[in-house]
Amino acid sequence: MINAKYVHTNIVAKDWRRLARFYEEVLGCTPLPPERHYAGDWVSDVTGLPDIAVEGMHLRLPGHGQHGPTLEIFHYSRQPPRESPATNLPGFTHIAFHVDDVHQAREEVLRGGGADLGKLHSMDVPGAGHITLIYMTDPEGNILELQHWRT
Repeated sequence: MINAKYVHTNIVAKDWRRLARFYEEVLGCTPLPPERHYAGDWVSDVTGLPDIAVEGMHLRLPGHGQHGPTLEIFHYSRQPPRESPATNLPGFTHIAFHVDDVHQAREEVLRGGGADLGKLHSMDVPGAGHITLIYMTDPEGNILELQHWRT
């Protein structure tokens, strides 16, 4: 087994500054300077994309302290069109945030430019507790899960 530690998740954004502001203002992420501006052979080598440039930043995810994982929000100089978000697409589909009040958090996401993807639901999960959750999208269509567990 590899000795591994989770570091970050990346979101490719149309407008990385706007999306970073959403995650800061609505979900409490904290900027982790410096901004990144990458170009050159090494970027092409790592990404497998010739003549590409990348810019963006990391945001510290809430609830994990100074050395916790980050959300890396990048913009590529060339980006193909994106499919509509769907919870059942193969691969990574959403990022989940535990919140104190799902109803209130939903309203904040809507005010910040996000949208509902599904309906808010509460249920008992045998052996785990009671969950209230909803799937939503951020302003660029990335799927968010807002959840609150209680025992």
